[in-house]
Amino acid sequence: MLAKLTVKNQLTLPKAVAKNFPGVEYFEVSTDGSSITLRPFERSHLEEIWEHIAKLGITEQDVKDAVAWARSTE
Repeated sequence: MLAKLTVKNQLTLPKAVAKNFPGVEYFEVSTDGSSITLRPFERSHLEEIWEHIAKLGITEQDVKDAVAWARSTE
């Protein structure tokens, strides 16, 4: 099988390969200088939590303020 490299340096994987990775959106890419290895990338739950916090607009200062408030009510 062949994978085509586009003018934008993107690889198009053959369907026969891609179907073995349903739901995988990202691949980790590594090289030893003569070959390329793709591995499915699985996001950690921590990354999902940080993404959700960012969507809510919660800043690092908000967290510091919340901790200070919680400590002051003890």
